[in-house]
Amino acid sequence: MYLTKEAKEELFAKHGKDAKNTGSAEGQIALFTARINHLTEHLKKNRKDFNTERSLVKLVGKRRSLLDYLTKKDVLRYRAIVKELGLRK
Repeated sequence: MYLTKEAKEELFAKHGKDAKNTGSAEGQIALFTARINHLTEHLKKNRKDFNTERSLVKLVGKRRSLLDYLTKKDVLRYRAIVKELGLRK
């Protein structure tokens, strides 16, 4: 994995409630977004890597599910995380 433990803690501290709260929806969405960005760059160089492509599609689906959950649970949190990460609806 390309993300070190410190990088993940920093990601969760910035987007989640704190560095040790890895279960928050915002933290998980931020982690998935970082992994999606990494895999996207990998696939630009390696177009025929179909296993990575499948992993990317699964990650996008997981992130979409968490975003849908946040939409139903708390729209303000959803809007905040979308704005922070620069995601579009």
